[in-house]
Amino acid sequence: MTLTRTAAALVATPLIVLMALAGCSTSVDSELDPSTQSSTQTPVALAEPDPGIALPAAPATTALPAGVEPESDAALAWDALMSPVGEYAAAASYLAVLDSFGMVEPYATILEGELRHIDALTRQLERAGIEVPENPYIGIVVAPADLQTAAEAWAQGEINNVALYDELLTQADDARLVKVLGNLRRASLESHLPLFEAAAAAGGTLDELPAHTP
Repeated sequence: MTLTRTAAALVATPLIVLMALAGCSTSVDSELDPSTQSSTQTPVALAEPDPGIALPAAPATTALPAGVEPESDAALAWDALMSPVGEYAAAASYLAVLDSFGMVEPYATILEGELRHIDALTRQLERAGIEVPENPYIGIVVAPADLQTAAEAWAQGEINNVALYDELLTQADDARLVKVLGNLRRASLESHLPLFEAAAAAGGTLDELPAHTP
């Protein structure tokens, strides 16, 4: 199994530490990296939902903080992070799989990308003066019964995530936030979704991954 350097380090990291990481900043300037900037935002149609795959219920702590205007740029960044199809929920989903099945791919490497996504959105919210709580979905999201179901479920999750970014990008005005949302959308569509689709086609896991996963 091929792992990136960070993913290899995660193999030796206790899960409780990974859970803490999913609620904190990782100091990666992903929104400033022009190599990940999306120049086009082609909407993606949602696949038909699987009735056996339920979205996690949004905890009370995901409610928009007092004083933040609905539909403001800060509210859009908050939604990208806190929505049941947003970055915090995705990270908690992959942590649940790793907790149940070990450091399997593509979940371990995609978790790295989710931590970078969380960091990018956290910095946008902090720029707006908003205190970002730890990941409220950890411990709420439960892993599917097997890795095949997990790959199919998280592929659908990435489709839902792209659809969320499609919606948010139609409302965002701040140039830096637009760039962040576009970058994260592109990573979900062009990197994470194909990996989960490949894992689903291969029985639930992958032995080899591309050298770089945003």
